[in-house]
Amino acid sequence: MIDRYSRPQMARIWELQNKFDIWKEIEILACEAQAELDDVGITPDEAAVIREKADFSVERIDELEAELNHDVIAFLTDMAEHIGEPSKWVHYGMTSSDLGDTALCYQMMQAIDIIIEDVRRIGEICKRRAFETRDMLCVGRTHGIHAEPMVMGMKFARWAWAMHRALERLQFVRKQCAVGAISGAVGTYSNIDPAVEAHVCEELGMKSDPLSTQVIARDRHAFYLATLATVAASAAEIATEIRALQKTDTLEAEEPFTKGQKGSSAMPHKRNPITAERVCGLARVVQANAQVGFDNVALWHERDISHSSAERVVLADSTILLDYLLGKLEWILDGLILYPQSMKANLDRTRGLIYSSRVLLALVDTGMLREDAYDIVQRNAMKVWDDIQQAREGKTYRELLEADPANPLSSEQLDRIFDPAEFLSRIDILFERLEALEF
Repeated sequence: MIDRYSRPQMARIWELQNKFDIWKEIEILACEAQAELDDVGITPDEAAVIREKADFSVERIDELEAELNHDVIAFLTDMAEHIGEPSKWVHYGMTSSDLGDTALCYQMMQAIDIIIEDVRRIGEICKRRAFETRDMLCVGRTHGIHAEPMVMGMKFARWAWAMHRALERLQFVRKQCAVGAISGAVGTYSNIDPAVEAHVCEELGMKSDPLSTQVIARDRHAFYLATLATVAASAAEIATEIRALQKTDTLEAEEPFTKGQKGSSAMPHKRNPITAERVCGLARVVQANAQVGFDNVALWHERDISHSSAERVVLADSTILLDYLLGKLEWILDGLILYPQSMKANLDRTRGLIYSSRVLLALVDTGMLREDAYDIVQRNAMKVWDDIQQAREGKTYRELLEADPANPLSSEQLDRIFDPAEFLSRIDILFERLEALEF
């Protein structure tokens, strides 16, 4: 998964080199903190030696782990080979989860910082394109059926707001995962001063977990994965709309089609929304991984490691996939091709039926009972529907209304009713709100 779908910056976060770099820094910081305490034998000079000589080799750790069947002990053994005699103070009073859990949360912070920037860029693109298309008329659809006129800018604006909400969630969940724990075997600080934990966390830009029981509670990780899944769901919602707009029968928008690209092995005419479809497909994996996070919350007593193997997969995969699919979505949105003439043709496709709501209200305004007005509106509308379904030329909805003796509305009134601008007289408020949106 890392090789195929990751972008380099995100991939490096989950590589062993980065994990062990963080482990090394945590162990060094712990030694330096303990050297400042009176009740631990390590001296400042020994801490300085550890800082200078601490090193590791991924290959050597792999070799040791094959024999020891314990990754942390393999890492510490390799570190000791580089440090020499002062290595006896490395990991003093600590347990494996102190190291692993604190480092994992730090990796989660690194990863979410990248996702935050991905979302910010997409939000800015959507906001820009919303204002570019604020006057681009198109038809709104409910249940997939033409509803009332709107503007393309509202779609981009909706996506901008979705990214803004995603940004807020990501920033909040970053605080939730920015915690470390160096509190010993069951979290009692039995062999290590809480000051060590405080120093390590401060240096890493984290806060101390107020109460860890050897492991940092996995509801934090579940919330993290659920947030990633929600962002992925929003990305899939945008991509799904683009796919729907690219259908031949609609063709109001189209994802970029690059020079030399081929659409189909059998049908050379095809221009398929393959990138948007890829976004939707990968989003499903990110969403499915969230369930693993929920399952990992319940551990036996103070800890077990049933969570560990699973989260080594889902945390890397979810962040890598989300970074990748957001990058693809950014590319789609920035280069999305729009077809205003198709939008206009689709707006007129139902021969005026999309103005029925305003006809209904105008009839009620004349004093007519709503039930009687509804009958006039629907009766004429169904005639148009029948003609459309049978592919008959037929009359427009307005023409049928003008010919209906039960209709009291004048030609001047119908002019206003069948003007799409009448539906959009209040949308400035939407763009005023969007103008104030900051990413």
